[in-house]
Amino acid sequence: MLKHAYFESTIREFIDINPDHILGRLARAHGFDVDLAQRDAWLGQIDMLKRELAGFPDATLFLEFAIPRMGKRADAVLLLEGIVFVIEFKVGSTSFDRAGIDQVHDYSLDLKNFHLGSHNRLLIPILIATEAPEQSERYLSLADDRVAEPLRVGGQGLRQAIAELLLQHSEPSLDPAAWLQSGYRPTPTIVEAAQALYRDHDVQEISRSDAGATNLSSTTDFINDVVKRAQQNNEHAICFVTGVPGAGKTLAGLNIATQRAEAEGQEAAVFLSGNGPLVDILREALARDQASRNGIRIGESRRRVASFVQNIHHFRDDSIRDESPPHERIVIFDEAQRAWTRDQASRFMRDKRQVQDFDMSEPEFLISVMDRHKDWSVIVCLVGGGQEINTGEAGLSEWVEALQGSFPEWSVYVSHRLDDPDYIWTPQARQALQRTQVTIAEALHLGVSLRSFRSEAVSEFIGHVLKNRPEDAHDLYQTIKTTYPIRITRDLDEARAWLKTHARGTERYGLVASSGGYRLRPEGINPRQKIDPPNWFLNSRDDVRSAYALEEVATEFDIQGLELDWTCVCWDLDLRRDKAWAAHKFVGTRWQRVGKADRKLFLKNAYRVLLTRARQGMVVFVPQGDGSDATRPPEAYDGIAYYLAQCGIAESDHGTVVEQG
Repeated sequence: MLKHAYFESTIREFIDINPDHILGRLARAHGFDVDLAQRDAWLGQIDMLKRELAGFPDATLFLEFAIPRMGKRADAVLLLEGIVFVIEFKVGSTSFDRAGIDQVHDYSLDLKNFHLGSHNRLLIPILIATEAPEQSERYLSLADDRVAEPLRVGGQGLRQAIAELLLQHSEPSLDPAAWLQSGYRPTPTIVEAAQALYRDHDVQEISRSDAGATNLSSTTDFINDVVKRAQQNNEHAICFVTGVPGAGKTLAGLNIATQRAEAEGQEAAVFLSGNGPLVDILREALARDQASRNGIRIGESRRRVASFVQNIHHFRDDSIRDESPPHERIVIFDEAQRAWTRDQASRFMRDKRQVQDFDMSEPEFLISVMDRHKDWSVIVCLVGGGQEINTGEAGLSEWVEALQGSFPEWSVYVSHRLDDPDYIWTPQARQALQRTQVTIAEALHLGVSLRSFRSEAVSEFIGHVLKNRPEDAHDLYQTIKTTYPIRITRDLDEARAWLKTHARGTERYGLVASSGGYRLRPEGINPRQKIDPPNWFLNSRDDVRSAYALEEVATEFDIQGLELDWTCVCWDLDLRRDKAWAAHKFVGTRWQRVGKADRKLFLKNAYRVLLTRARQGMVVFVPQGDGSDATRPPEAYDGIAYYLAQCGIAESDHGTVVEQG
């Protein structure tokens, strides 16, 4: 586990310790070569803290305090009279830049959200620019969760700033040892998780392990045992991992893959996904992070990470060209329910790859590829329920039927939740599973959403909304509304303002909409205009291509498997109310009702994806419509807004939901 801090002591002790001794402790704990700039920065911080904190001898100081979810360390954390001060230095800086302000704010928000001892504490982030002039006014602006807006302090102002704050705020006492050991329960985004795991962090450092959440480690331990058994017994095995949206299936898969990222031969593993945007974003995020940390060129970094995360379709095409066993013995297939049926795979291979005799479903072919290993191999299928969103996606049935029909000798390990209807079962698949010798394991199901760390009931609430259970949705929403705000608005500008008001630090927000929401165009939203996923998900506020700009909209295909902190879900008439949900498709100049059951399901699942992407809260934008435009009837939009209000979702501060008789 990560060491909490490189150095800790009371201020009384800190004052008496020789600066060189403190520097030595920092350098030893750092574990890497300390360059001249870092040495001078630490010495400057030590000198200033000795001078400015001498008047607070009973305070406790931590230097280089770990923020595991972000894979970073705060320069200093000070515990004083029940208040948690988070301090970040910009040594030699004459100004307070946006990046520094966001950085110290992010650290404080991370402690508030994920460190148990900080949940009910006043947290005050302070950015110190050592050469900047002192601020004439220091007004402390507190959010509802009691995390302050960052204070800006020059090189001579820390003592006075803290003294003024202590006069204004009286807090319950705090035991530093109990605070430190209280537990850290992070829920990283998938990008943060991939970066941390790729840096060789243990999954326990970046994931929750409390009794109320399924321990991701138990899932990876079970799969590692399957791998060991397969090696020892020279057998082929397949594991099906299920979980609610945001429960950490992808995190579990990445954990398994990163444990063997550098392995050769018998231990080599690869993480495969048919989700193109996810692959592109993870690769780019890992490459940027590695290039920044290791000082290598971004091109070289991109080449290094390319073999770790691969597009499943490229893996398939390579395996068609080369019939030898693949290099990897362990493959993790993310979103395995989206693998193609026989018809879809055959049609694609014929039309796009000029392979005329391809006559297998994607699951059957992928199993056959790993079956080329004559001794052993392991497949891990990460399966999301109710998330098939495109024609030709097989669900879980195709995997089970392929195993029963063509690979009966494979050992099969399944989650105890595989009989859930959300996994698109066919009678043939159910019968095949009953006939196949399988091992059922609770460890292969992740039942608690980690994406919505503010409320684990969000996934269930969205389920009620989409399954026409407004009363159940209303009752459940009352239990989550204080920690996970959801609002309805009929004004897109108001939705944008709501996002900007609620997001703090570098919390990311953006617009999302159904790929079939064609009549959002009059509102300036065009789902047919493709985003560049790495730029949209990774770039900063000053880049108009990023989600922050609130100009480009991501669809369910762009955002599945990913998340933002805050979203605006833009709702169109492709999914509307007619006593129950009714699916429509825009063709030519008008809407046409969708009759096919699978198409209805795909559309409902598209909205399920969109409504479960926000970690902290969302606003739902339902247009007013236009009485002069037959494709945008106001009464149809009103019906959607009215139903969402029945489900308990509140209006935004200035929005109006039309009442219906």
